[in-house]
Amino acid sequence: MAVRRFGEVGGRSVEEVSLETPQGLCARVITWGAAVRDLVVPGPGGPEPVVLGLSTLEDYIGYSPHFGAIPGRFANRIRGGRFTLDGAVYHLPRNEAGVTSTHGGGQGFGKRVWKLFRHDASSASMTLRSSDGDAGYPGNVEVTCLYRVTGTTLRVELSAVTDQATPINLCHHSYFNLDGSTSILDHELEVAADLYTPVDETGIPTGEISCVADGPFDFRTPRPIRYIRSGERQSYDHNWVLRRSRLDTSGIDVPLAFAARLHSPINRRTLEVWTTEPGLQIYDGYKLDLPTPGHGGIMYGPCAGLCLEAQRFPDSPNQPHFPNSIVRPGELSRQITEYRFGTDCVRGRQGDFEPS
Repeated sequence: MAVRRFGEVGGRSVEEVSLETPQGLCARVITWGAAVRDLVVPGPGGPEPVVLGLSTLEDYIGYSPHFGAIPGRFANRIRGGRFTLDGAVYHLPRNEAGVTSTHGGGQGFGKRVWKLFRHDASSASMTLRSSDGDAGYPGNVEVTCLYRVTGTTLRVELSAVTDQATPINLCHHSYFNLDGSTSILDHELEVAADLYTPVDETGIPTGEISCVADGPFDFRTPRPIRYIRSGERQSYDHNWVLRRSRLDTSGIDVPLAFAARLHSPINRRTLEVWTTEPGLQIYDGYKLDLPTPGHGGIMYGPCAGLCLEAQRFPDSPNQPHFPNSIVRPGELSRQITEYRFGTDCVRGRQGDFEPS
């Protein structure tokens, strides 16, 4: 475990913590946005980076589309930048095309300095306080992000408490690329979901919950992400409804369930996502076009990485039939997601995944 100064913003130091396991997994986490800046995992061809990241704090501040960060207070989108809670109407910054509020309104949790609270060789805990009225949200909220590495797994634990009822939706926002290709469209994806939430032209769920069967959103069996329909490629920035025995979003004593599996046919590397959450937002990075290089001097263009964001449903404060995202005083919001890496040559039945 090592801690170094990564930079400074607004008079506050930004630190980077390195976490390692005996199996060779190494995660570098920075306190800017509580972001995983780099993640290197072992494999048949040796250790390789599997997430997109940048070299300097200035690049993160200027260009990062939440690379590896923890967005909040509400990750994903809220329609019109407004919601009604207990009879009161709340207005949020509309930072996406002036229409929706996304990832906390432009200056959310993923674009702030967190406090490094505790760390050791395999874990780092960071905290953040969001005051009443922050970005228009009610209540004082205390948030904790715990990263832990074991074997070839990265575990993300997110928790929050509040003194006033408020929407809370957190997630981990890494862009994964398992083989260093310029595009992830030929990666193969499997998602444990029979349903998804269609969106309108602004990316907001329409309120429908539709079947994925036999269409571009059907990843019930593994297939390449690339999908051509009527001569055009289907892009993805949608929420899948994960199969669970119950849609309990408290995250307390809710077992981890298999959510998705990503596979590179080039190097046979695999990633499985296991989570307590009811939804998985999948974004194929089609908007990526950074003017500055990332790891290894690589330029990140469209579809350079894939986001697998386990979370509550987008716009859930305005969709009463969606799983609840409102947290009240005395309640603990807690969610856990694990990213388990391995290779396809050692994978057994689903649920018996053994990292390499």
